[in-house]
Amino acid sequence: MSVLATEGDTAELAPANPYLTGLHQPMREELTYEDLAVIGVIPPELDGRYLKMGPNPIAPNPAKHHWFAGDGMVHGIRIKAGRALWYRNRWIRSDAVSKALGVSRTPGPRHLFDTVNTNVVAFAGRTLGLIEAGSTPVEIGEMLETVRYTDFGGSLHGSFTAHPHVDPLTGELHAVCYDASKWSAVRYLAISPEGAVRREVKIPVKHGPMMHDSALTQRFAVILDLPVTFSLPAGAAGYQFPYRWKSAHQARVGLLPRNGKAGDIVWCALDPCFVFHTVNSFDAADGRVILDVVVHDRMFWKSTAGPDSRTCALERWLIDPLTAKVERTVLDADPQEFPRIDERRQTLPYRYAYTMAMIGPFLGSALFKHDLETATRQAHGFGPDRYPCEFVFVPAHPEAGEDEGWLMGLVIDGKAETTEFVILDARGFENEPVARIGLPHRIPPGFHGGWMPTQNTEITDGSR
Repeated sequence: MSVLATEGDTAELAPANPYLTGLHQPMREELTYEDLAVIGVIPPELDGRYLKMGPNPIAPNPAKHHWFAGDGMVHGIRIKAGRALWYRNRWIRSDAVSKALGVSRTPGPRHLFDTVNTNVVAFAGRTLGLIEAGSTPVEIGEMLETVRYTDFGGSLHGSFTAHPHVDPLTGELHAVCYDASKWSAVRYLAISPEGAVRREVKIPVKHGPMMHDSALTQRFAVILDLPVTFSLPAGAAGYQFPYRWKSAHQARVGLLPRNGKAGDIVWCALDPCFVFHTVNSFDAADGRVILDVVVHDRMFWKSTAGPDSRTCALERWLIDPLTAKVERTVLDADPQEFPRIDERRQTLPYRYAYTMAMIGPFLGSALFKHDLETATRQAHGFGPDRYPCEFVFVPAHPEAGEDEGWLMGLVIDGKAETTEFVILDARGFENEPVARIGLPHRIPPGFHGGWMPTQNTEITDGSR
């Protein structure tokens, strides 16, 4: 165990930044627990690590701090042969964190900054920590140690994204990347299964839009150019996250042919809104593109600390590349976020989606299972003062049906200040958990993660 003492002490965090207090209060230690107690039975087929990334600032300035900008911390639980072998958490060793901890600088190429705090994926035989807008990815070791920063062997020229998407038919990784220092273009990348960028397309844009996620079909890369853009006044004022709602920025969605150029994009205008996360996208038989998304009415229009939409809902967008029209349908109007699917269905028709029901800004109250074929929804609650985070789907075996497997994720007990790792049977979604693994401390809600099967070289996350 290592304990960090800095000027960013708990007493210093008291000024009311909601992402530094309460459930979001940062952890102050790196912990390791072994041979964890299990309630229930862990499916013996599970052999791997569940990893989750989130911000955990070492010495934040409460007046300027934004949830998206804190130093990264990865949490992991190792599962094998029905046992929970260990839990551990480790800061990502950026230059600032390495200096604070008194350790050597992490090797590898940087870009604009080196804070990595948003997502963890497995790709090309490596575990990668990801963030958007500036840093190169970081390689994470088996025991969650920060190994090195990587630019995919020199083939990545600039920033990356927190949400790449895999084509399950080719094994390629696809990404739409924006850069906080370059406001006139974003980049579409296709990365080979071996881990090298093989294709890059620069796409002209205005105002430096934030593109947290994108989508992919077998014909198109789907580009979300929406009215959250770089704010020079916010940057000049010293805010760590200088993106704000800009009503004058035309909301549009672009369809880039997978082998096309920027001039081939079909841009389709739509009413102002914002999307953090896509659910899935695929080509319809009639030539349109079906895109399922969680849609916020607006974002970063009032708060300087974190998300602040007034409404959000699960929607289906039917995008017509011939007429450049978008038809929007609300599938579920209840607030929800962090959508996940069976990743084997990326770019393909699918039936089931799993989301986190919200009771506040990105604070979970329950889980939803959506059956898009029957237009029905199931809910799984965890009891009073218990807050689920993003849950991920893991197939029971390679040939498993779309909902034949498990859902897994963290649940925070706000009253006890503890956390559980919970495994649900996806087909028995409303039933009691298959297994629960208790942790004696509170893990902040954080962002994204995934299941990393042992010796798996394919991406198993990175879609949300």
